Amino acid sequence: MRTELSEELLENDITGLILKYSYKIHTSLGPGLLESVYTECLFYELVKAGLFVEKQKVLPVVYETITLESGFRIDLFVERKVIVELKAVESLDQVHLAQTLTYLRLSNCKVGLLINFNVVSLKSGIRRVVNSFYP
Repeated sequence: MRTELSEELLENDITGLILKYSYKIHTSLGPGLLESVYTECLFYELVKAGLFVEKQKVLPVVYETITLESGFRIDLFVERKVIVELKAVESLDQVHLAQTLTYLRLSNCKVGLLINFNVVSLKSGIRRVVNSFYP
């Protein structure tokens, strides 16, 4: 049963909730923990809020006639619409952005969030990523 949610959420609604709980977690725990800790906490908060969330979802890579099942793993896939890639690194790099964009393209999703929890102010660790190839 959904608590604060309507039946059909738009990407902006979903990203708003993800950011709300990301700030809550960062305020409570601060920087300096492993990525897996932040992933588990955000998964917990989003599920508690009534969102459908898949953790470490396998994203296969299709090349011509073959499918590589061990392609990639999405940290969190929320409501089958938003990809969340979490980091706990000194700073976000172009490779992190490229990774998120690749996940968006391969999954045919429109929006993703790249969030680095290893920052003093979480605002500086958030990147909203849009798939320009989305139909």
